[in-house]
Amino acid sequence: MKKILVLGAGAMGSAFTIPCLDNKNKVTLIGTHLEDRFLDEILKKNNFHPILNLKLPSNLKLSKFEKLSEEFKEKPDLIVLGVNSKGIDWAGKEISKYYVSETPILLLTKGLSVINNQYETIAEKLKQILEKNGSKKSNISAVGGPCLASGLANKIRSSVVLANQKVEIVKHIGKMINTNYYSTEISDDLVGVEVCAALKNIYSMIIGASEGLCSSSATEEIKNKNYLNTAASLMYQSVSEMADFTKLLKGKEETVYGLAGLGDLYVSSAGGRNSKMGGYLGKGIEYKRAKSEFMPNDTVEGAELALEIGPKILKEFKNNKFPLMISLIESICDNKKLEINW
Repeated sequence: MKKILVLGAGAMGSAFTIPCLDNKNKVTLIGTHLEDRFLDEILKKNNFHPILNLKLPSNLKLSKFEKLSEEFKEKPDLIVLGVNSKGIDWAGKEISKYYVSETPILLLTKGLSVINNQYETIAEKLKQILEKNGSKKSNISAVGGPCLASGLANKIRSSVVLANQKVEIVKHIGKMINTNYYSTEISDDLVGVEVCAALKNIYSMIIGASEGLCSSSATEEIKNKNYLNTAASLMYQSVSEMADFTKLLKGKEETVYGLAGLGDLYVSSAGGRNSKMGGYLGKGIEYKRAKSEFMPNDTVEGAELALEIGPKILKEFKNNKFPLMISLIESICDNKKLEINW
């Protein structure tokens, strides 16, 4: 029996504990410093998770952040980070206080940053944080692929890819978390998997806008019935742009056509917060209005990524290089109606 520590009690972090438990591991879900009241709510309702809308397993140990040091005393075999991209700095600093060199860390967090005018993946960022705080030998992997938290929590058959430059590490992690409904592939393309995991948030917004963008003259009824032609066209162009950008950041093109790229883009564009926001943008609603009126309490990862990397993208590339991404970034950053140069 392995000891798995999951930091972050949101939807994906909580859902991830379920295959870990089903693989006969000892699992602790520990909330962040912002989730104490949320954990109290879960415990009061007999492990009912309000976001996932189900009861978490009774053999899952739930702990508040103040217990983090105690959990590390048990020397976890795997540390899983389920915080959002904005919380990775905080999470890195906190776990560095107790981190034992080369203990495997698995990132559920997805995103890209711009640091010192360079694109930086979450794994790179976390590695630097750990090194800065005294942990010189980190061991960081990432998970990517088409796996929505609600589906995983309900044990819907899902496949993901685990990435690390040292494939033997992710083979080991895979053995710890594989179940008959949660299968893992392995990859040595950590950069490619992380880039795809981040970019799909932007492109799923674009594909989500397809109904509104499919015609300038058709009625809403006709658009609703016939927009899939446009969605398919945007899907094709999105994958093409993702491949070019992934290669630019030294990832492998083949990764884009696998679970981490095309697979994740498909499921994200079929539903979810990014696709939902794209729907509003496609109807001609500016981002800030759509966010405040229709999605005030939702984190829209694609929009946050656009705001993070957008200024650098707009400075470095012309519209003919990444036309879809640039159109979306301009819409978000300049808060203007989404217009795509067909």
